[in-house]
Amino acid sequence: MKSRAPSILSGDLVLTGSIVSEGEVQLDGSVDGDIRAGSLIIGEDAVVTGEVYAETVVIRGKVSGSVRARQVQLAATARIEGDIVHAALSVESGAFFDGHCRHSTDPLAEKSGPSATTSAPKMDSRPPAPPANKPAAVDQPPLAANKSSL
Repeated sequence: MKSRAPSILSGDLVLTGSIVSEGEVQLDGSVDGDIRAGSLIIGEDAVVTGEVYAETVVIRGKVSGSVRARQVQLAATARIEGDIVHAALSVESGAFFDGHCRHSTDPLAEKSGPSATTSAPKMDSRPPAPPANKPAAVDQPPLAANKSSL
């Protein structure tokens, strides 16, 4: 297996869209979209608005969105607004985190969002509509009344 150089996204970069990499990504700019990487380092001045999926992630900057990773490190300068699903988590004093945190043995294999939970179909409480091919019933007097009038 070849050793690959990390992908470095500089501080003056503003990206709208998703990033996908199997290797290491170092982000110092702004990303408005999801990031999926083998290893991710979010620098102090970096801003991510979207979901983060990685084997390992070090967050020194700001993330607005969920984080799913086997190993998550929140540095003292980190600011997270979203949920974290992790196998291992370390938080330095001074880090800001606003969201839910949940341990998982395999956070990358689980699905997130509403599609992850299956719900029973909703039952309709209204009575069924009459079939379209039958005419509506016409009120007629009972058959016995017709015989007595003869």
